[in-house]
Amino acid sequence: MGSAPSVDRAQIMAYRTMMNGLVERHEGGPAGLGVLDLGVPNVPAGSARQALAARCTDPLAGDLALAWSTRGAPHLHRPADLPALAEALWPLSDADAAARFATGQLPKAAFELGLEAFRATAAAFRKVVRAPMAKGDVSRAVSDLVPRELTYDCKPCGARHISGGLFQAAGLGGGVRLEEDAPKTVLAPIEPRPPQPGKASGTTEFIRVYLRLLGPATPGDVAKYLGTTVGALKPTWPADLATVSADGRTAWLPPEDLDALLGAPKVRGVRLLPPSDPFLQARDRTVLVPDKAQAKEVWRILGNPGVLLADADIAGTWRARAVGKRLEVTVTPWIPLPAAARKALQPEADALAAVRGLDSAEVTA
Repeated sequence: MGSAPSVDRAQIMAYRTMMNGLVERHEGGPAGLGVLDLGVPNVPAGSARQALAARCTDPLAGDLALAWSTRGAPHLHRPADLPALAEALWPLSDADAAARFATGQLPKAAFELGLEAFRATAAAFRKVVRAPMAKGDVSRAVSDLVPRELTYDCKPCGARHISGGLFQAAGLGGGVRLEEDAPKTVLAPIEPRPPQPGKASGTTEFIRVYLRLLGPATPGDVAKYLGTTVGALKPTWPADLATVSADGRTAWLPPEDLDALLGAPKVRGVRLLPPSDPFLQARDRTVLVPDKAQAKEVWRILGNPGVLLADADIAGTWRARAVGKRLEVTVTPWIPLPAAARKALQPEADALAAVRGLDSAEVTA
């Protein structure tokens, strides 16, 4: 058996740029984009469509569904994918379930419930959400139906609330989605409503998808992405992966993707990626942004900026604001940008403006 092939950071970044659909824009809508196999985060609201605008020419086309999925965060998905996704994201064990809604708000007894906490919460969603409802109304009704250990006293409103982490993590298993265009969070039943998962199924394939899009990666990376522990994932970790030495550490990816990694071509071009873009969901952040000071600019406690992707590398940040019907985009590059790259920023800003329903964009870099 030969030694694992070695790849450097430049190869990894080029491979991920390619697998994330950021080399050439797809003509048309987003349904066929590979990033939807994991889902596209929508934090802050509206950013998922901006991420799609970086990958296709018609990011508003087609039928996509917004749901609380991985780590209970809102993601855009293909509606047909939701039943299988609910099973793939269902906890694998009692310990896994407890890890996925870990919070200091609840007593130890809450985590001892393990999978029962998810079962009870998902069942409550199905009783409560039979038509579009405001999140606050759903939370109050669900809190009344779950075991008391899963709720806590909220002093500001004088009521008991279910843990927010568990509430959102169990939403997909409870058969609920979110209204994408609602000004506030509105929940609605998935139609047709899939059955509540009896046990996890398809988690191994979900891990393979992560490794294909954001690999090569480690079990620790995947565990952080799912909001659980390495030990919880061990029974479902894929058995037939290719091993590589990735920028000095041992990591894995599907064997059918190894040639694409080893032969990843140089990538040219720029993209303006929103703060929670799928490309940024990789948990090996030192690979994405090795410089600690720059990493602090990208991942803040609150209010992350978007990032400038230039030639398959994160080369700066950007922020935007709407002024009337114009989007003002301020790009802060970390490196001198060639004239061609600066010129290419304008159509990227135009794409952002269009997906936000604005008439034009103005770029400062």
